[in-house]
Amino acid sequence: MKRVVLLVIDGLGIGAQEDADQYGDSLADTLGHVSEISECELPNFAKLGLGNIKPLASVPPVEKPLASWGKMREVSAGKDSTTGHWELAGIHLDRPFPTFPSGFPESVIDAFCEQTGVQGVLCNAPYSGTDVIRDYGEAHCETGQPIVYTSADSVFQVACHVDVVSVDVLYEWCELARNEIMVGEFEVGRVIARPFTGSPGTYERISDQRRDFSSVPPEPNLLSLLQENGIKTYSIGKVADLFAGNGFTQYRKTRSNAEGVSQLLSLLSAKMDRSFVFTNLIDTDQIYGHRQDPDGYGRALEEIDRAIPALIGKLDPEDLLIITGDHGNDPADDSTDHTREFVPLLVYQQGSAAGGLNIRETFSDVSATTLDFFGISNPLPGRTFGR
Repeated sequence: MKRVVLLVIDGLGIGAQEDADQYGDSLADTLGHVSEISECELPNFAKLGLGNIKPLASVPPVEKPLASWGKMREVSAGKDSTTGHWELAGIHLDRPFPTFPSGFPESVIDAFCEQTGVQGVLCNAPYSGTDVIRDYGEAHCETGQPIVYTSADSVFQVACHVDVVSVDVLYEWCELARNEIMVGEFEVGRVIARPFTGSPGTYERISDQRRDFSSVPPEPNLLSLLQENGIKTYSIGKVADLFAGNGFTQYRKTRSNAEGVSQLLSLLSAKMDRSFVFTNLIDTDQIYGHRQDPDGYGRALEEIDRAIPALIGKLDPEDLLIITGDHGNDPADDSTDHTREFVPLLVYQQGSAAGGLNIRETFSDVSATTLDFFGISNPLPGRTFGR
């Protein structure tokens, strides 16, 4: 058995990068602030060496960590999920995907209305996903006009009530926007379908029916190289969406971190050989980071922490486990946006000597290490963790 398990805890930053001031994030420290405010207890993360990366209020360092520990610097421009996951897969972006802090230009909205046949849209501004359906949901239900909004990330989001616009039609609209409208200078990282349900005052997003339509990643990348060399690739959570579905042998959608962990344990129990499992646990980011809830964020980390013994128990001696993040999302700062931060790095293999990995110069050291693990020549950026 020879498998790599890459576990990404969405929005798990561990302190502002040197260039964070360019993003308005010079004071960001997701893990530091969550640890201090929530006083979350993470004994299994501590055993792996999380508290050895930097001082954390509720996660002490240990003398002999089970995993090698360090942190990684993002070199691509941006601080969103697509950029972070792509860099983990060996893709560097020289310029960020475009963002629209004043809303989308009239030409984009006109094209969307013309090609979908709607009479107009609501909102067209950066907005919190929960607030936007609260504030525009009733007007949407009365007029039938879709709610179009963005955020600090490079996203074109469309929210519709399932009783007004069917989920299938919403998907069609978003796929059309992805392929026909949000291209060229308007090529956002993701077009996101956001179905919701309920009535005024109780509107609720249907998270498991959300669908992301990503920009198509360039090749070669980690996933294409693995598949070319006969390595099976698995996505758990939203990962496949971030790569436009490209490069995966199989993908499994999830509605929560608990379901993501369950799917991961189930897949590892199947004892598949020569495989790469790319897992994203989203609750830390989607439910708690964006909603500025450090206590909830801490509870989500505790839930993952409780699963670590079971996860390690499913690993065979040759398996490699890598735990990291894709960007920051500090719930204690003064915005609901992602934050430009280092991400923690824990690398575990049964029986291997653990040590400090220092600051890695790019997230792409993950792809370099994975390719080296499978004996595949690496044409991508990054160095193995042993270098």
